[in-house]
Amino acid sequence: MATNPHIPFVDLGAQYDGIKTEVMAAIDGVLQSRAFIQGPLVAEFERAFCANQGVKHAIGCSNGTSALEIALKSLGIGPGDEVITVSHTFFATVEAILNVGATPVFADIDPAGYGIDVASVEAALTGATKAVLPVHLYGTPCNMAALCALVDARGLLLIEDAAQAHSATYGNRTVGTFGDAATYSFYPSKNLGAYGDAGLIATRDEAVADRARRLLDHGRSSKYEHATVGTNCRMDGLQAAVLSVKLPHLEIWTKNRRRLAALYDSRLKSAGFKVIEQPAGAHGVYHLYVVETSNRDAVMAHLTASGVQVGIHYPVPLHKQPALADMAFARVSLPVTERVAARVMSLPMYAELADDQVHEVCDLFLAVAKP
Repeated sequence: MATNPHIPFVDLGAQYDGIKTEVMAAIDGVLQSRAFIQGPLVAEFERAFCANQGVKHAIGCSNGTSALEIALKSLGIGPGDEVITVSHTFFATVEAILNVGATPVFADIDPAGYGIDVASVEAALTGATKAVLPVHLYGTPCNMAALCALVDARGLLLIEDAAQAHSATYGNRTVGTFGDAATYSFYPSKNLGAYGDAGLIATRDEAVADRARRLLDHGRSSKYEHATVGTNCRMDGLQAAVLSVKLPHLEIWTKNRRRLAALYDSRLKSAGFKVIEQPAGAHGVYHLYVVETSNRDAVMAHLTASGVQVGIHYPVPLHKQPALADMAFARVSLPVTERVAARVMSLPMYAELADDQVHEVCDLFLAVAKP
Protein backbone atom coordinates (compact mmCIF):
# COMPACT_ATOMS: atom_id res chain seq x y z
CA MET A 1 0.00 0.00 0.00
CA ALA A 2 1.05 3.59 -0.56
CA THR A 3 2.94 5.15 2.33
CA ASN A 4 1.00 8.42 2.22
CA PRO A 5 -2.10 7.73 0.12
CA HIS A 6 -4.38 10.56 -0.84
CA ILE A 7 -7.21 8.04 -1.24
CA PRO A 8 -7.02 5.56 1.64
CA PHE A 9 -8.54 2.10 1.55
CA VAL A 10 -10.55 2.89 4.70
CA ASP A 11 -10.69 6.24 6.52
CA LEU A 12 -11.72 5.67 10.13
CA GLY A 13 -10.68 9.21 10.95
CA ALA A 14 -13.34 10.65 8.66
CA GLN A 15 -15.98 8.57 10.42
CA TYR A 16 -14.73 9.62 13.85
CA ASP A 17 -14.84 13.30 12.91
CA GLY A 18 -18.58 12.99 12.32
CA ILE A 19 -19.39 11.36 15.67
CA LYS A 20 -16.58 12.59 17.91
CA THR A 21 -18.77 14.43 20.42
CA GLU A 22 -21.08 11.42 20.88
CA VAL A 23 -18.18 9.01 21.20
CA MET A 24 -16.29 11.05 23.77
CA ALA A 25 -19.43 11.44 25.87
CA ALA A 26 -20.01 7.67 25.74
CA ILE A 27 -16.42 6.91 26.74
CA ASP A 28 -16.64 9.35 29.62
CA GLY A 29 -19.84 7.63 30.73
CA VAL A 30 -18.02 4.29 30.86
CA LEU A 31 -15.20 5.77 32.92
CA GLN A 32 -17.65 7.41 35.29
CA SER A 33 -19.72 4.23 35.73
CA ARG A 34 -16.74 1.85 35.88
CA ALA A 35 -18.84 -0.73 33.99
CA PHE A 36 -15.79 -2.00 32.18
CA ILE A 37 -16.72 -5.63 31.45
CA GLN A 38 -20.21 -6.82 30.47
CA GLY A 39 -22.81 -5.14 32.69
CA PRO A 40 -25.54 -2.65 31.72
CA LEU A 41 -23.70 -1.08 28.77
CA VAL A 42 -23.29 -4.43 27.05
CA ALA A 43 -26.92 -5.35 27.80
CA GLU A 44 -28.06 -2.03 26.35
CA PHE A 45 -26.12 -2.60 23.14
CA GLU A 46 -27.45 -6.16 22.85
CA ARG A 47 -31.03 -4.91 23.07
CA ALA A 48 -30.36 -2.18 20.52
CA PHE A 49 -28.70 -4.64 18.13
CA CYS A 50 -31.69 -6.98 18.33
CA ALA A 51 -34.05 -4.14 17.44
CA ASN A 52 -31.80 -2.82 14.68
CA GLN A 53 -30.99 -6.13 12.98
CA GLY A 54 -34.15 -8.08 13.69
CA VAL A 55 -32.46 -10.87 15.64
CA LYS A 56 -34.15 -12.40 18.70
CA HIS A 57 -31.24 -12.89 21.11
CA ALA A 58 -27.89 -11.09 20.96
CA ILE A 59 -24.88 -12.00 23.09
CA GLY A 60 -21.89 -9.67 23.00
CA CYS A 61 -18.42 -11.19 23.18
CA SER A 62 -14.76 -10.35 22.72
CA ASN A 63 -14.37 -10.70 18.94
CA GLY A 64 -15.77 -12.36 15.83
CA THR A 65 -13.63 -15.47 16.18
CA SER A 66 -14.78 -16.14 19.73
CA ALA A 67 -18.34 -15.56 18.52
CA LEU A 68 -17.94 -18.38 16.00
CA GLU A 69 -16.42 -20.75 18.56
CA ILE A 70 -19.09 -20.02 21.18
CA ALA A 71 -21.88 -20.40 18.61
CA LEU A 72 -20.55 -23.78 17.49
CA LYS A 73 -20.16 -25.02 21.07
CA SER A 74 -23.59 -23.71 22.05
CA LEU A 75 -25.13 -25.79 19.28
CA GLY A 76 -23.32 -28.91 20.47
CA ILE A 77 -20.87 -29.13 17.57
CA GLY A 78 -17.60 -30.87 18.39
CA PRO A 79 -15.42 -33.93 17.75
CA GLY A 80 -16.81 -36.30 15.14
CA ASP A 81 -18.92 -33.61 13.48
CA GLU A 82 -18.32 -32.17 10.03
CA VAL A 83 -19.13 -28.55 9.23
CA ILE A 84 -19.36 -27.54 5.58
CA THR A 85 -18.03 -24.06 4.84
CA VAL A 86 -16.00 -22.15 2.26
CA SER A 87 -12.28 -21.78 1.63
CA HIS A 88 -12.64 -18.24 0.25
CA THR A 89 -12.89 -16.39 3.56
CA PHE A 90 -10.75 -15.18 6.46
CA PHE A 91 -8.93 -17.91 8.39
CA ALA A 92 -11.09 -17.44 11.52
CA THR A 93 -13.98 -19.33 9.92
CA VAL A 94 -12.11 -22.63 9.70
CA GLU A 95 -10.05 -21.87 12.82
CA ALA A 96 -13.20 -21.80 14.94
CA ILE A 97 -14.40 -25.14 13.55
CA LEU A 98 -11.06 -26.75 14.33
CA ASN A 99 -10.88 -25.17 17.77
CA VAL A 100 -14.11 -26.90 18.85
CA GLY A 101 -12.78 -30.25 17.62
CA ALA A 102 -14.98 -30.52 14.53
CA THR A 103 -13.80 -31.15 10.96
CA PRO A 104 -14.24 -28.50 8.27
CA VAL A 105 -15.36 -29.64 4.84
CA PHE A 106 -14.86 -27.17 2.01
CA ALA A 107 -17.50 -26.37 -0.59
CA ASP A 108 -16.82 -24.21 -3.63
CA ILE A 109 -18.28 -20.74 -4.14
CA ASP A 110 -20.74 -19.19 -6.53
CA PRO A 111 -18.78 -17.19 -9.14
CA ALA A 112 -21.37 -14.41 -9.24
CA GLY A 113 -21.71 -13.31 -5.61
CA TYR A 114 -18.82 -15.32 -4.09
CA GLY A 115 -21.04 -16.99 -1.47
CA ILE A 116 -21.17 -20.72 -0.79
CA ASP A 117 -22.40 -22.76 -3.75
CA VAL A 118 -25.41 -24.83 -2.70
CA ALA A 119 -24.79 -27.60 -5.25
CA SER A 120 -21.25 -27.93 -3.92
CA VAL A 121 -22.61 -28.13 -0.36
CA GLU A 122 -24.94 -30.94 -1.38
CA ALA A 123 -22.07 -32.84 -3.02
CA ALA A 124 -20.01 -32.52 0.19
CA LEU A 125 -22.64 -34.01 2.52
CA THR A 126 -21.75 -37.17 4.44
CA GLY A 127 -23.23 -39.06 7.35
CA ALA A 128 -21.04 -37.00 9.67
CA THR A 129 -22.28 -33.61 8.45
CA LYS A 130 -23.71 -31.69 11.40
CA ALA A 131 -23.89 -28.12 10.11
CA VAL A 132 -23.41 -25.74 7.21
CA LEU A 133 -21.57 -22.48 7.86
CA PRO A 134 -22.04 -20.00 4.99
CA VAL A 135 -20.06 -16.75 4.95
CA HIS A 136 -21.78 -13.58 3.76
CA LEU A 137 -18.47 -12.46 2.31
CA TYR A 138 -17.84 -8.82 1.42
CA GLY A 139 -21.26 -8.05 2.91
CA THR A 140 -23.05 -10.01 0.15
CA PRO A 141 -25.81 -12.40 1.29
CA CYS A 142 -25.57 -16.02 0.25
CA ASN A 143 -28.50 -17.75 -1.46
CA MET A 144 -30.42 -18.27 1.76
CA ALA A 145 -33.57 -19.71 0.17
CA ALA A 146 -31.65 -22.62 -1.34
CA LEU A 147 -29.47 -23.09 1.74
CA CYS A 148 -32.41 -23.14 4.14
CA ALA A 149 -34.25 -25.62 1.93
CA LEU A 150 -31.22 -27.91 1.93
CA VAL A 151 -30.49 -27.85 5.66
CA ASP A 152 -34.16 -28.23 6.54
CA ALA A 153 -34.50 -31.25 4.26
CA ARG A 154 -31.38 -32.88 5.74
CA GLY A 155 -31.96 -31.92 9.36
CA LEU A 156 -28.73 -29.92 9.60
CA LEU A 157 -27.77 -26.92 11.67
CA LEU A 158 -27.14 -23.58 9.96
CA ILE A 159 -24.67 -21.03 11.36
CA GLU A 160 -24.29 -17.74 9.45
CA ASP A 161 -20.93 -16.00 9.45
CA ALA A 162 -22.15 -12.42 9.13
CA ALA A 163 -18.86 -10.82 10.22
CA GLN A 164 -18.90 -8.49 7.20
CA ALA A 165 -22.64 -8.24 6.63
CA HIS A 166 -24.31 -6.05 9.26
CA SER A 167 -27.66 -4.89 7.79
CA ALA A 168 -27.39 -6.95 4.60
CA THR A 169 -30.78 -8.34 3.58
CA TYR A 170 -32.14 -11.33 1.72
CA GLY A 171 -35.78 -11.01 0.80
CA ASN A 172 -37.38 -9.00 3.57
CA ARG A 173 -35.04 -10.25 6.33
CA THR A 174 -31.59 -9.29 7.51
CA VAL A 175 -28.90 -11.92 7.30
CA GLY A 176 -28.29 -13.50 10.67
CA THR A 177 -31.99 -14.28 11.13
CA PHE A 178 -32.10 -17.42 8.96
CA GLY A 179 -29.89 -19.86 10.83
CA ASP A 180 -29.79 -21.53 14.21
CA ALA A 181 -27.13 -18.98 15.10
CA ALA A 182 -25.21 -16.15 13.48
CA THR A 183 -21.98 -14.38 14.32
CA TYR A 184 -20.74 -10.84 13.82
CA SER A 185 -17.42 -9.09 14.06
CA PHE A 186 -17.01 -5.48 15.19
CA TYR A 187 -13.35 -5.23 14.23
CA PRO A 188 -12.62 -1.50 13.78
CA SER A 189 -12.72 -1.54 9.98
CA LYS A 190 -16.07 -3.34 9.77
CA ASN A 191 -19.20 -1.45 8.63
CA LEU A 192 -20.13 -1.37 12.33
CA GLY A 193 -16.77 -1.28 14.07
CA ALA A 194 -15.64 -0.96 17.67
CA TYR A 195 -12.50 0.83 18.86
CA GLY A 196 -10.84 -2.49 19.56
CA ASP A 197 -11.95 -6.10 19.30
CA ALA A 198 -15.60 -7.08 19.81
CA GLY A 199 -18.08 -9.58 18.43
CA LEU A 200 -21.61 -10.92 18.88
CA ILE A 201 -23.59 -14.16 18.67
CA ALA A 202 -27.23 -14.03 17.58
CA THR A 203 -29.78 -16.82 17.82
CA ARG A 204 -33.53 -17.35 17.83
CA ASP A 205 -33.22 -20.14 20.39
CA GLU A 206 -33.33 -19.06 24.04
CA ALA A 207 -31.58 -22.23 25.22
CA VAL A 208 -28.71 -21.63 22.78
CA ALA A 209 -28.49 -18.03 23.96
CA ASP A 210 -28.32 -19.15 27.60
CA ARG A 211 -25.54 -21.63 26.81
CA ALA A 212 -23.61 -18.98 24.92
CA ARG A 213 -23.83 -16.52 27.80
CA ARG A 214 -22.47 -19.15 30.21
CA LEU A 215 -19.72 -20.38 27.91
CA LEU A 216 -18.24 -16.94 27.29
CA ASP A 217 -18.13 -16.18 31.02
CA HIS A 218 -16.34 -19.20 32.51
CA GLY A 219 -19.47 -21.35 32.40
CA ARG A 220 -20.99 -19.43 35.31
CA SER A 221 -24.50 -19.99 36.60
CA SER A 222 -23.83 -17.40 39.33
CA LYS A 223 -20.78 -15.42 40.45
CA TYR A 224 -19.02 -18.35 42.09
CA GLU A 225 -20.89 -21.31 40.64
CA HIS A 226 -19.90 -22.81 37.30
CA ALA A 227 -22.39 -25.06 35.54
CA THR A 228 -19.96 -26.02 32.79
CA VAL A 229 -16.40 -25.42 31.66
CA GLY A 230 -16.36 -22.26 29.60
CA THR A 231 -13.84 -19.61 28.70
CA ASN A 232 -13.35 -15.86 29.07
CA CYS A 233 -14.38 -13.91 25.99
CA ARG A 234 -16.70 -11.25 27.41
CA MET A 235 -17.43 -7.93 25.73
CA ASP A 236 -15.94 -4.76 27.23
CA GLY A 237 -18.30 -2.01 28.35
CA LEU A 238 -16.18 0.52 26.47
CA GLN A 239 -16.69 -1.27 23.16
CA ALA A 240 -20.42 -1.66 23.83
CA ALA A 241 -20.72 2.06 24.50
CA VAL A 242 -18.90 2.97 21.27
CA LEU A 243 -21.01 0.51 19.28
CA SER A 244 -24.19 1.95 20.80
CA VAL A 245 -23.16 5.37 19.51
CA LYS A 246 -22.40 4.04 16.04
CA LEU A 247 -25.42 1.76 15.60
CA PRO A 248 -27.97 4.54 14.85
CA HIS A 249 -25.64 5.80 12.08
CA LEU A 250 -25.38 2.40 10.39
CA GLU A 251 -28.38 2.92 8.12
CA ILE A 252 -27.03 6.06 6.48
CA TRP A 253 -23.52 4.60 6.27
CA THR A 254 -24.99 1.56 4.52
CA LYS A 255 -26.92 3.72 2.05
CA ASN A 256 -23.73 5.60 1.22
CA ARG A 257 -21.80 2.37 0.65
CA ARG A 258 -24.49 1.07 -1.68
CA ARG A 259 -24.54 4.33 -3.61
CA LEU A 260 -20.76 4.33 -3.97
CA ALA A 261 -20.81 0.69 -5.08
CA ALA A 262 -23.37 1.56 -7.76
CA LEU A 263 -21.05 4.34 -8.95
CA TYR A 264 -18.13 1.92 -9.13
CA ASP A 265 -20.35 -0.57 -10.98
CA SER A 266 -21.40 2.04 -13.52
CA ARG A 267 -17.77 2.60 -14.47
CA LEU A 268 -16.29 -0.89 -14.14
CA LYS A 269 -19.07 -3.29 -15.05
CA SER A 270 -19.89 -1.30 -18.16
CA ALA A 271 -16.22 -1.64 -19.16
CA GLY A 272 -16.45 -5.42 -19.01
CA PHE A 273 -15.08 -6.11 -15.54
CA LYS A 274 -16.55 -8.70 -13.19
CA VAL A 275 -17.86 -7.15 -9.97
CA ILE A 276 -19.99 -8.53 -7.14
CA GLU A 277 -23.38 -9.71 -8.39
CA GLN A 278 -26.06 -9.78 -5.71
CA PRO A 279 -28.17 -12.94 -5.55
CA ALA A 280 -31.82 -12.47 -6.54
CA GLY A 281 -33.65 -10.75 -3.69
CA ALA A 282 -30.42 -9.81 -1.87
CA HIS A 283 -29.11 -6.39 -0.93
CA GLY A 284 -25.48 -6.38 0.16
CA VAL A 285 -23.75 -3.76 2.24
CA TYR A 286 -20.36 -3.60 0.49
CA HIS A 287 -18.02 -4.07 3.41
CA LEU A 288 -15.56 -4.40 0.54
CA TYR A 289 -15.83 -3.39 -3.09
CA VAL A 290 -14.31 -6.20 -5.11
CA VAL A 291 -13.46 -6.36 -8.81
CA GLU A 292 -11.73 -9.04 -10.87
CA THR A 293 -8.82 -8.39 -13.21
CA SER A 294 -6.43 -10.66 -15.10
CA ASN A 295 -3.37 -8.43 -14.47
CA ARG A 296 -3.89 -7.75 -10.77
CA ASP A 297 -0.25 -7.16 -9.82
CA ALA A 298 0.21 -4.47 -12.45
CA VAL A 299 -3.07 -2.77 -11.51
CA MET A 300 -2.25 -2.78 -7.80
CA ALA A 301 1.23 -1.38 -8.46
CA HIS A 302 -0.21 1.41 -10.63
CA LEU A 303 -2.85 2.44 -8.10
CA THR A 304 -0.42 2.26 -5.20
CA ALA A 305 2.15 4.40 -7.01
CA SER A 306 -0.67 6.88 -7.73
CA GLY A 307 -1.50 7.25 -4.03
CA VAL A 308 -4.53 4.93 -3.88
CA GLN A 309 -4.61 2.20 -1.23
CA VAL A 310 -5.94 -1.15 -2.45
CA GLY A 311 -6.03 -4.69 -1.07
CA ILE A 312 -6.70 -8.36 -1.81
CA HIS A 313 -9.32 -10.35 0.12
CA TYR A 314 -8.30 -13.19 0.12
CA PRO A 315 -5.30 -14.19 -2.00
CA VAL A 316 -4.61 -17.58 -0.38
CA PRO A 317 -7.66 -19.87 -0.05
CA LEU A 318 -7.90 -21.71 3.25
CA HIS A 319 -7.32 -25.12 1.68
CA LYS A 320 -3.96 -23.77 0.45
CA GLN A 321 -2.89 -22.34 3.82
CA PRO A 322 0.38 -23.70 5.32
CA ALA A 323 -1.33 -24.35 8.67
CA LEU A 324 -3.69 -26.84 7.00
CA ALA A 325 -1.25 -28.42 4.55
CA ASP A 326 -1.03 -31.75 6.38
CA MET A 327 -4.76 -32.11 6.99
CA ALA A 328 -6.73 -34.47 4.79
CA PHE A 329 -9.79 -32.21 4.55
CA ALA A 330 -7.68 -29.53 2.84
CA ARG A 331 -6.75 -31.77 -0.09
CA VAL A 332 -9.68 -30.73 -2.27
CA SER A 333 -10.21 -29.18 -5.67
CA LEU A 334 -12.15 -25.91 -5.60
CA PRO A 335 -11.79 -24.46 -9.11
CA VAL A 336 -14.00 -21.41 -8.68
CA THR A 337 -12.41 -20.48 -5.36
CA GLU A 338 -8.91 -20.80 -6.81
CA ARG A 339 -9.75 -18.77 -9.90
CA VAL A 340 -11.41 -16.00 -7.93
CA ALA A 341 -8.59 -15.80 -5.37
CA ALA A 342 -6.12 -15.19 -8.19
CA ARG A 343 -8.17 -12.38 -9.75
CA VAL A 344 -9.99 -10.33 -7.11
CA MET A 345 -8.80 -7.04 -5.68
CA SER A 346 -10.49 -4.60 -3.32
CA LEU A 347 -10.83 -0.90 -4.07
CA PRO A 348 -11.32 1.90 -1.51
CA MET A 349 -14.74 1.68 0.17
CA TYR A 350 -16.05 3.59 3.17
CA ALA A 351 -19.17 5.68 3.74
CA GLU A 352 -17.33 9.02 3.64
CA LEU A 353 -15.61 8.33 0.29
CA ALA A 354 -16.33 11.14 -2.20
CA ASP A 355 -17.75 10.59 -5.67
CA ASP A 356 -14.79 12.31 -7.33
CA GLN A 357 -12.47 9.95 -5.46
CA VAL A 358 -14.38 6.96 -6.85
CA HIS A 359 -14.03 8.39 -10.36
CA GLU A 360 -10.30 8.92 -9.84
CA VAL A 361 -9.86 5.33 -8.65
CA CYS A 362 -11.82 4.08 -11.67
CA ASP A 363 -9.79 6.22 -14.09
CA LEU A 364 -6.54 4.82 -12.70
CA PHE A 365 -7.89 1.25 -12.70
CA LEU A 366 -9.22 1.41 -16.26
CA ALA A 367 -5.95 2.86 -17.56
CA VAL A 368 -4.13 -0.39 -16.76
CA ALA A 369 -6.57 -3.20 -15.92
CA LYS A 370 -7.57 -6.03 -18.22
CA PRO A 371 -10.75 -8.10 -17.69
